[in-house]
This record gives sequence, C-alpha cells and structure tokens, in this order.
Amino acid sequence: MPEATVRTSGADVQLAADYFHGYSVVGLLAVIGVLFVAVAFGAGRLLRPVVPTPEKLLTYECGVDPVGEGWAHTQVRYYVYAFLYVIFAVDSIFLFPWATVFAAPGFGGATLVEMFVFLGFLAVGLLYAWKKGVLEWT
Repeated sequence: MPEATVRTSGADVQLAADYFHGYSVVGLLAVIGVLFVAVAFGAGRLLRPVVPTPEKLLTYECGVDPVGEGWAHTQVRYYVYAFLYVIFAVDSIFLFPWATVFAAPGFGGATLVEMFVFLGFLAVGLLYAWKKGVLEWT
C-alpha cells in the first residue's frame, strides 16, 4: 500500500513562521521582564545592609507603637457608601455612550426605553437603600 505524503508549500511554512513570530516576540519580552525583576531583587538583596534590631522588627503604624490585637472593628456603612458610589459611577459610564447612540438616527425610541428601564433598576436600588436607612449618617 503506498504511503500518503503530505506536501506543504513554501507559502504555508512562511505563513506559520509569521504567525509564531508575533508570539515569540511577546515571549521574549516576558522573559526579559522576569529577568529584569529577578536581577533587581537579587541586586537589592546583595547590596542592602542586614542589621536586624528589635526596633526594626516591630510593627509600624503611623509612628505609634501598636497596642492590643491586630483586628479592628469597621463600620459596615462605609462599605455600603462605597457600593452605592460604584453603582452610580457605573450609571454615569452607561449614560454617556447612551447619549451618543440616542442622537444617531434610527435608535432614538429603542434606546430611550432601554435607558429608562436601566434607570428604573437604579431607582429601585436607591429606594431600597433609602428604606433600609442606609443613607442616614448617624
């Protein structure tokens, strides 16, 4: 039985070489970056003075010696305010592109309805936060 041979043209080999050339450049840059960081850390370790003292081993907190445990209670309301900020920041991110699409011909009615649905969801979230008393600073 005759064996089947696969013939590749020079164009196919050149196409594959061009394809992998882009990846080899990225790989080379990644290796150079890793080596640069490794050399910097190695040089820092070799050149720095190593004189451990008890004062250097203490935890430093704004010039005040630490007292007690490392755990501290934090008010949850700060996270809620941050979460509400993120919600309204995302709202503004969606409003600006919507305004540009709304001005384009043929998209006015559909985008207007979609934006009011989106703003409705945000209003329900804000109403929920207001009903729960999250927006009260006490």
